[in-house]
Amino acid sequence: MRVLLDECVPKRLGKLLTSHECRIPAQMGWAGIKNGRLLALAEKEFDIRVTMDRNLSFQQHIPKVAIGLVVLRARSNRLGDLLPLVPEILAAISSVRSGEAAVVGE
Repeated sequence: MRVLLDECVPKRLGKLLTSHECRIPAQMGWAGIKNGRLLALAEKEFDIRVTMDRNLSFQQHIPKVAIGLVVLRARSNRLGDLLPLVPEILAAISSVRSGEAAVVGE
């Protein structure tokens, strides 16, 4: 799967999501682009978007987008707080489909 990690997600998390190709917006030339436009760009290039933005699924009409969304819920976006979620993140990436959102964590 091609996975876009939002800017709020540590880039190092992508190295732990083995068997998936992970990128961040800066690597795509999309640094600083916000939710709606980023989602439109991402759905053309990626299968999944991983974010910590809990409001994204309320701000955007997810069923109409051609990308799956994985929302991380953790105490913070520090890698140490996200490490315990890696098995759940991998499972969510494998199961979420376009137009769906999966919540992982607390």
